[in-house]
Amino acid sequence: MYTVKIAKECGCVKKSGMPVTQTFDSKDKALMEANEMADEMNDTFCKKHNFSVVENGNEMLIQVGMN
Repeated sequence: MYTVKIAKECGCVKKSGMPVTQTFDSKDKALMEANEMADEMNDTFCKKHNFSVVENGNEMLIQVGMN
């Protein structure tokens, strides 16, 4: 199993209703979902943070950084 996880919930994440953790059967699906989520977050959230994906074993972490 592969997990997509948002490392830190900022206010925009909480308001969006996005799932904080999801599991997938394949690494490709998990990585694709993580990248799509990070892209959507970077495009639609308030721009105070930027979001990037980092692989950590079977976990795809969406990290939050300051803009």
